[in-house]
Amino acid sequence: MLIKFAAIAIFTLVIVIIGILGLRKTRSFSDFFLGGGQIGPLMTAFTYGTAYFSAVLFIGFAGKIGWSFGYSGLWIAVGNALVGVFCVWMFMGARIKRISIEYQVQTMPEYFEKRYGSKFLKLFSSVCIFVFFIPYSAAVFMGLSYLFRATFNIDYTHALLFMGILTALYLVLGGYKSMTMIDVVFGMIMIAGVIILLWNVIEKGNGLLNITAALSSINPKLTKLIGPPGWWSLFSLIFLTSVAPFAMPQLIQKFYAIKDERSIRIGMAASTFFAILVGGIGYFTGATTRYFLSPGNAPDAFSNGKPVFDALMPELLVNVIPEALSVIILLMILSASMSTLAALVLISSSSIVKDVYAGFINKDVSDKQLTMLMRFLSVFFVTLSVVIAFYKPATIVAILGISWGAIGAVFLGPFIWGLLSRRANKFGAITSSILGLAVCLVLYISGLPSPEAGTIGMIVSLTANPIFSFLSRIRTTD
Repeated sequence: MLIKFAAIAIFTLVIVIIGILGLRKTRSFSDFFLGGGQIGPLMTAFTYGTAYFSAVLFIGFAGKIGWSFGYSGLWIAVGNALVGVFCVWMFMGARIKRISIEYQVQTMPEYFEKRYGSKFLKLFSSVCIFVFFIPYSAAVFMGLSYLFRATFNIDYTHALLFMGILTALYLVLGGYKSMTMIDVVFGMIMIAGVIILLWNVIEKGNGLLNITAALSSINPKLTKLIGPPGWWSLFSLIFLTSVAPFAMPQLIQKFYAIKDERSIRIGMAASTFFAILVGGIGYFTGATTRYFLSPGNAPDAFSNGKPVFDALMPELLVNVIPEALSVIILLMILSASMSTLAALVLISSSSIVKDVYAGFINKDVSDKQLTMLMRFLSVFFVTLSVVIAFYKPATIVAILGISWGAIGAVFLGPFIWGLLSRRANKFGAITSSILGLAVCLVLYISGLPSPEAGTIGMIVSLTANPIFSFLSRIRTTD
C-alpha cells in the first residue's frame, strides 16, 4: 500500500511540474487552447489516443460489454481503431487543418458560423457541448473513484475530490501545452499498463485456450462472432464509439493544433497502433470477467447475484493483478482518465468563453481576458462534473452513451457534410443538428438504451443534412 501512495505522490508531482512548465510557455489564448497550433505528430497522436480512451473504457465499458458480449466486444476495439482513429486521420485530418487556416477558426462552433453563415448554429452547438460534456466528465470521475475505492479502500467522495483538484490544477496552469506534454507520459504508462494487464490475465487464466473454453461452457455465444445481446446492440456500440469521433469536438481540436499536414501521416500510424493495443486489450480483459469473478470471490461486484457493471473491472484488477504490479495498472487508468478530462474541460470552457462570450456578449474582449476566463471556466466545469459524479446518476455506460450520442447527433451532419460538400447549406446543417439531437433524446427518454438512441440520432443527423440542403435549393429555385 505504501508503494501505491508513493507512486501516486510522484505522479502528482510530475503533473504539477509539467503544468508549471506549460504555464511558462502559455502567453496567449491560442497557446492555452491549441498550443499555438504547433504541436508535433507524436504528441498529437498520444493526446488523441489518451483523450479517446479513458477510465470509462477500463471501468464501465469493458466490464459491461465484456460480461454481456464476450469476445464479440472486440469488434468495438476494431471499429474504434480502424474507423474512429485511422479513417478520421486519413480522410479528415488534413481537411480539418486546412479549414482551420482558411477560415481562421479555433473551435467547431466558429467553423459552423463561417461555413454556413449561421450565428444560431454557433450558439446552439456551443451550448450542446457544455451541456452534454458535463455528464461525460462526470462518468470519467465516477470510474476513477470506483477504482480508487477498490484499490486503496478510499472513500468514494475523497477520491472524487482528489481527482477534481488534480485535474483542475494542471489544466489551469498550462492549458493545451501542459496537456500534450503530460499525454506523452500518460500514453507510455497506458501502453505499459495494458501489456502487463494482458500478460497477467492470460497467465492467471492458465492460457487463452483455457479461458476461451471456460467462457464457451458458460455460454457458447460468448466466444462467437456476435455475442448474446445480438447484432443490433453490437452494431450500435460500434457505430456510436467509432463514427462519433469524426465530429467529436475534443478530438477534432487535435487537428486544429497539429503543426502541419505532413505531421498527420506520422500521427495516423502512431495513434492507430495505440488504439489497437489499448482498445483490444481493454475489451478482451472485460470479456474475462465472467471467468474470473463470482459472488463468492468478488462480493462487491454483485448485488443479489447480479453483476454491478461499474464494479466488475475494479474487482477483476484486484483479483488478477499482483500487488507489486497493481500500481502500474492504477497509473494506467489514472493516465487515461486525466487526459480525457483535460480535453473535455478545455473544449467545454472554450464553448462558453470563446464561442458564446467573445462571440455574442463581448466581441472586443482582449486575448489576456479570454485566457483568464478559460482558466476560471475550467475550474467551474471540473467542479460541476465532480458534483454530478457525487450523486452517481446512472451507470457509466449509460452516461457515456447518451453524451456521445447527443454530441455526435449535433455535430456529425453539419461538420462532415460541411467539409465534404459545397452543396451543404445553412438550412440542411441546422435541420440535421436539431433533428438528430431531438431523435436521440426522445428515443432515450422513451426507454431505448443510450447506445441505440445515440446511433439512430447520429444516422438521422448524417442523412438529414444532404436531404434538407437539396430540398431548400429546390424551394429557392421555385
